[in-house]
Amino acid sequence: MITPAFAQGAGTAAGGAEIAFQVIPFVLIFVIMYFLILRPQQKRVKDHQTLLKSVRRDDTIVTNGGLVGRVTKAADDAAEIEVEIAPNVRVRVVRTMISEVRAKGSVKAA
Repeated sequence: MITPAFAQGAGTAAGGAEIAFQVIPFVLIFVIMYFLILRPQQKRVKDHQTLLKSVRRDDTIVTNGGLVGRVTKAADDAAEIEVEIAPNVRVRVVRTMISEVRAKGSVKAA
């Protein structure tokens, strides 16, 4: 008679190949996610950082809060910049809160 434990252990000779076939879909999903999600996000973050470094005086910016103004004072190493949002109204804006930099002097009147 064959014991149940011995009968179950008889089919484990090809178990390594079965595990490899079970892992392959997970690896493929990770590779697809990397190219469709992670890589474009890293590129977008890198582009945004170069945009923030390139902000200069007289550039028109849009903040994450929706304020549109002209940069009046910007230092390369400063975390904040000074923005004029109306005639003689200046505010300090944290540099990382800039979402868009428009061409110089392109503020549109509402």
